[in-house]
Amino acid sequence: MDLPVTNSFSSSRVDDNSNAKEKPSTKFKSINLDQEDQSIIRQLPSAKVLLDSVNPGEVRVITLEVVLHRFVLAEFNTHRVFSRNSASSRAIPIKKVIDKLKEEGPAYPVEWGKNCPGMSSKSILETNQIEQAEQIWLESMKMMIQQVEKLGQLGVHKQIANRLLEPFKWHHCIVTSTEWNNFFQQRIHPDAQPEIRMAAKAMKQAINESYPKLLKDDEWHMPLLLQEEREDLSLTAQQKISVARCARVSYLNHHGVRDIENDLELYEKLYQADPPHLSPFEHVCRPSKSGEETANLFGWTPYRKILKNK
Repeated sequence: MDLPVTNSFSSSRVDDNSNAKEKPSTKFKSINLDQEDQSIIRQLPSAKVLLDSVNPGEVRVITLEVVLHRFVLAEFNTHRVFSRNSASSRAIPIKKVIDKLKEEGPAYPVEWGKNCPGMSSKSILETNQIEQAEQIWLESMKMMIQQVEKLGQLGVHKQIANRLLEPFKWHHCIVTSTEWNNFFQQRIHPDAQPEIRMAAKAMKQAINESYPKLLKDDEWHMPLLLQEEREDLSLTAQQKISVARCARVSYLNHHGVRDIENDLELYEKLYQADPPHLSPFEHVCRPSKSGEETANLFGWTPYRKILKNK
């Protein structure tokens, strides 16, 4: 049953007191890094709802997939009410990171502010200065790609080499929460860095356009499952597959294919590790029962806590 409800935002939609003009885009344009004329379409931060659920107590839990500038990830990660997992520089092969960067193009700053005292710029560079700044940004990325390729040829591990590309990358993450207002108040603010402000606006828009599905007390919020998997697989298998895909931030494995056996293997690696890697287990949750520990999800008990208590 699909139902708009009153939730922890204090309405069925997130309040929007901002006059946001930026509109998220999911369109990419491939670039040829050998071309000097870089007239490319800029990608903007984007967000989409992967799963939107509400429990019988009318508390809503939402899982989003967010694409934002990698260089504002530290600010994003300060919000402790979020359960989140990210595409990892340590896990993705060097060549795949470079290919993705060439496909999407660099994550240019969305606003080239003039330097001034304080944390926020008050004015924008002139048009000719912006063009020069973008060219410098692009040239810096091209240089770093060359250096990372050299490190790869030396046999340097991807967890080191890929770090040099992070300032230019788009960052893909999954975030689950029942509480969003503080994040939006902090990040959709004139003093917030423009890149995280646009990401927050995209997230708010995605939530405002979504309606939750009502779940019973024994039903589960499990992102990144296909409908046929929900119908054909056991609950335990569904939980494990959802955990693995949230860890990977994708339906697909790193070879670009959907592989349930690979998902189950990844789940076991996460759970059996010493210590276990349990952050992806937080996106899978069910309505809380009296006295249960819910951690950062109000009204919902993460799979992580249920396994801990077994």
